[in-house]
Amino acid sequence: MRLVWQLLAVAAVAFVGGQAVAAVDGNWFLTLVLGLLTAVGAVFVYRWVVRRTEHRPAVEAGRDGARAAFGRGALVGVVTFACVIVNIAFLGDYTVHGAGSVTAAVGQVGFMAAAAVTEELLFRGVLFRIVEERTGTWIALVSTGVLFGLMHLLNKDATVWGALAIAIEAGGMLGAAYAATRTLWLPIGLHFGWNFAESGIFGTEVSGSGTHQGLLDASTSGSQLITGGTFGPEASIYSVLLGVLVTAGFLWLAHRRGHLVPRRRRGVPAGAVATLPR
Repeated sequence: MRLVWQLLAVAAVAFVGGQAVAAVDGNWFLTLVLGLLTAVGAVFVYRWVVRRTEHRPAVEAGRDGARAAFGRGALVGVVTFACVIVNIAFLGDYTVHGAGSVTAAVGQVGFMAAAAVTEELLFRGVLFRIVEERTGTWIALVSTGVLFGLMHLLNKDATVWGALAIAIEAGGMLGAAYAATRTLWLPIGLHFGWNFAESGIFGTEVSGSGTHQGLLDASTSGSQLITGGTFGPEASIYSVLLGVLVTAGFLWLAHRRGHLVPRRRRGVPAGAVATLPR
């Protein structure tokens, strides 16, 4: 039941916050404020529901080291997506037409913060963590990655290939980031950095959900395999390849730190894996 209660609690914040942000679409200041409030509120609710249902502090979303872990994750996200854009631009399929809007980009900080925090709390904080306790890291990584990709089929202009690409590059990369660090702040930062770079900096489509104006006024054209087509660069083969590389790096780090959880044998308590070193 803890999985159900935790999912419901965080999903409620995500829904209310999402509706509030959608209601002020076009107002960069209110988007920033409401987005950040949603992110903060989701973290507090996650900590509260974990304490109530598991009778422990939610150390994976604790304050200790949060700023540094978020910053490292955001840097990895921005750099990784920038590499995707550079490769697309090298083939002439990404064109910058001029400067975009600073205020619109600032508004995207709130929008992407809300999305990154709520989605990571749901998929890595609740689903991945609890499934991993029962089945081990590998099954948790694959199952939650697939579910994360399927969720994106609900987006406008979604495609099966786009959902598969998200499952591989994002579901794998973000799950591996949590496995390697045992803190949610690094995958939250990685998720935020990737998405903000995609829309807030480079002005491209985000997972088929629409193009948001960022610091650059730009467009993509050419082969869907390269640009991702209407779904956006997340469906680009470059995103998949770079996502796999980053995932492999995090999994190597998780293995080196002894953070990979084997499939639980009969008779071993599920909570035994919850005390992994961080």
